[in-house]
Formats: sequence, structure tokens, C-alpha cells
Amino acid sequence: MRRYHCGRDLERIHSIAEMAAAARRQLPYFAWEYLEGGAEEEWTLGRNRQAFADYPLESRTLVPCHPPAIDRAVLGRRLPAPMLIGPTGYNGMLYPDADLHLARAAHARGLPFCLSTVSNVSLEAIAEQVPGLDLWFQLYAMRGPAIQADLLARAQRAGVRTLLLTTDALVLGNREWDRRNFARPRQLSLRNKLDVLRHPGWMRRVMWPAGLPSMANLLPYLPQNERTALGSMKFIGEQMDALLDWDRLARLREQWPGQLVLKGVLHPGDAERACSLGLDGIIVTNHGGRQLDGAPASIDALSRIAPVVRGRMAVLLDSGIRRGSDIVKALALGADAVLLGRATLYGVAVAGEAGAGRALDLLHDELRCTLNLMGCPGVDVLSAQWLSAPDRRPSCPSETCTCACTN
Repeated sequence: MRRYHCGRDLERIHSIAEMAAAARRQLPYFAWEYLEGGAEEEWTLGRNRQAFADYPLESRTLVPCHPPAIDRAVLGRRLPAPMLIGPTGYNGMLYPDADLHLARAAHARGLPFCLSTVSNVSLEAIAEQVPGLDLWFQLYAMRGPAIQADLLARAQRAGVRTLLLTTDALVLGNREWDRRNFARPRQLSLRNKLDVLRHPGWMRRVMWPAGLPSMANLLPYLPQNERTALGSMKFIGEQMDALLDWDRLARLREQWPGQLVLKGVLHPGDAERACSLGLDGIIVTNHGGRQLDGAPASIDALSRIAPVVRGRMAVLLDSGIRRGSDIVKALALGADAVLLGRATLYGVAVAGEAGAGRALDLLHDELRCTLNLMGCPGVDVLSAQWLSAPDRRPSCPSETCTCACTN
């Protein structure tokens, strides 16, 4: 196993893996597991990475090595690279005002940033402090219609044009690491408290002087005496609409005047239904392996979904992106762009905006280098012909079989 000793010298960090190693040293164990962990056996978490390796790249030789074109049209805007920072929750545990640092890093590079409902910096603060940002907002459907309507109105006032509805986390996955690290809800075990003391830099940055931050978007809806980290976590757990269905999605489509993207699609039938409802896009994702363990890798699901709806709606992908070559493979299989989660979180945990920016720059440079080495002139010409994916379908001994293995 490779060992990285880069400290916080960002110029010595040359890959997302090295950034992750640096973040691991900065964070106490419970915060690292929150960032890095998956559900149950973490089979899907690991599969997200392994699946990219199962799609070898094709290359053409004797192609002049001009700078490849990596700008891409996504949902009506031309992005300088086919990526954006996706929504992640409770980032203030990693670095103070982490959401703000992520937004600034994205904006400095002309990329969109998507803020989570459960962020530690509010919609209003992001819009005010990062003017001109292409701000997207991720919504968890709420039981209380007044609360959801107010969140949507606030998003509009903040200038949000693109709304992401997350549908794969109505019930939290079985995250055993979470229970392992806490003696009771939000109360660290003695072992983890001692480990926190071994990270004085993190304590000074994150815990001083008020302790762990609350979820800023939810503060207007909390009683005055519960505007704390624990109070906001309790609130979101009680307010999540576990009865969300296609009819409610259709009503949201009618309520939201901007672009609406469905996050949490792993089946072609769901992609087709989202398209029929007039949604503008889908995100193929298994929630970073944190929900249903045993679900397919996002890149594998993409290979089945993209042919069904591509050209009729935007198709995006998240989960497992760690290299520029991963972005190439996602685009070759039909994605219009990718959302980054852990990759930029490692960076922000290490050095705030500068760390997140370094992660984005690494992926940007790797993307261009990969295309040059492949002899590919740009992202818009990528297709499955640029991959030599092995056939991983199960073989069947029956000559008359009509099961899924023959499809």
C-alpha cells in the first residue's frame, strides 16, 4: 500500500489519493469515518472504485497532441470542464465554513456548486459571499409543506436555477461506523474523545469557540433552544418525507419554475419515468456507497441508463470519481458531467478553499492529460468506442435460457 507524506504543502500533493491521506492525518477518527465510510460491508463503496478499473481506455496513436477541448454544455450552460461540486452534508465537521470554501473554489474555476439542505452555511450566506456563483440547491423532501415551500422560495431568492431532489436517502443506510463511534446519539465514545484530543489543530479550527456547527438552512424552523448541531440533526430526521413518491415529484415539478434534476437513479425504468415527467436531468448515483450496500456501482448503472434517456435530458454521475480518467470513462458511457463529493471534501479538510481548488485542478489536469494520451481531441467526441470494457455478464449453461444474463 502506498504511503503519502505530503503534510499540508499543497504543491506536494499530486493526486486525490494523496489529498485523502493528508485529510486522514488532519481529522479525528470519527470525522474521517464520517467522510470516508459506507454502509454495512462497504461492498458498494469499494465497487464504486473497482468498477472504473473494469473499463479499459482505448487509445489512438500518431494523433497530434493539441490541447483537447474539455468544455461541455450541461443544462444550458457551457462549463469549462465537465464537472461540478456536488451536495454533501455537514461539511463544517471537516473545516470551518467548509461549504463557503467549496463554493469559492468552484466559482474561481467557473464551475457550479451545489449546496445541501443540511449544509452548515446557509443559502443566503453563500449567495451573498460568492456573488456570481452558479449556485445549485439540493433538496431533501420535507413532511411539512410550509417548510418545503419556504426552502424553495429561499432558493429562488438566492438565485438558484437548478434544484436537485435527493430520493435515495429517505431512510438512512445502515452505517455501522456511526453507531460504533458514539456511545449514544451525538455523544462520542470515550475512545473517540481521547482521539479528538490528539488533534488539537482540528479542535481549534472546528470546535472553538462554539462546538460543532448547526445546519444553517434549517435554523429558521428550529425552536430557539434547539438551534444546535444536535437539534438540527434531530429535526431533519423527523422532517424527512419517507413517503415521497412519483406523484409528489410531479407536484414539485409544477411548483419549481427552474430546472429540476432527480438525484438517486440506478434503474433505466426510473430514468425513463423521470423523463416523462418533464425533469431536466437525472443523477446516476448510489449515494457514495452510503445507502444500500449491494447496489451496483454508479458507473455500471450509467452504462444501462444513458442509452435510454440521453439526448432527452441531462445525465450526470457521482460516486467514485478520483481521477481525470474516471471522468473520461463516465463521459464515454453517456454522462454529460460528473459531480464531485469526497474528492473535493478531502481538499477542503486539508486547507479550505485552497485545498478544494487543488483537488479541482488535479482532476482538470488529469482529464486533459488522459485525453491527449488517448489521442482524443475532446470530451464531446467521447463514446463507448473509446472503451474496451470486458463482458462481465454471468455465463449461463442453458442453451435455451431467457434470463437476464442473455440481455
